[in-house]
Amino acid sequence: MGTEIERKFLVVSELWRPHSRAPQLVRQGYVGRGPTSVVRVRTMGARAFLTIKSAGAALVRAEYEYEIPFKDADELLANACAGQVIEKIRHRIEWEGLDWVIDEFEGPMKGLLLAEIELYCTDQDIDLPAWAGREVTGIADYSNEQLSLAGWPPEA
Repeated sequence: MGTEIERKFLVVSELWRPHSRAPQLVRQGYVGRGPTSVVRVRTMGARAFLTIKSAGAALVRAEYEYEIPFKDADELLANACAGQVIEKIRHRIEWEGLDWVIDEFEGPMKGLLLAEIELYCTDQDIDLPAWAGREVTGIADYSNEQLSLAGWPPEA
């Protein structure tokens, strides 16, 4: 089984920007939502993926991801996501030997910045960078699925 162990933080400063490498436009939406799983379609640069995840915003989730033709993903985003598509610029950052991503949201959520780090185990120690603010791991309002439905989180 594919497993994702991920922590998520609000970004509180611009100090990360000089470390950004290979920013890419990401467009994503959800073609299936249920009580136990979600199915996401995503384009990232010139590539596209279909991802099945266990539902929720928890620290540990089952995750299966498959590359699909870009044209198929583009059509799914246009036709099957009911206008609930997230657009963001994804920045990759190496910080103290770990790979972080910072998602800089576009459109109605412009200004929202979320940092994510994937871990090897649930109790992995990490030193938080100065730009990583309040942890929002497990807060449903900050899951991409909920952002696609409701927009800007009420607490942000």
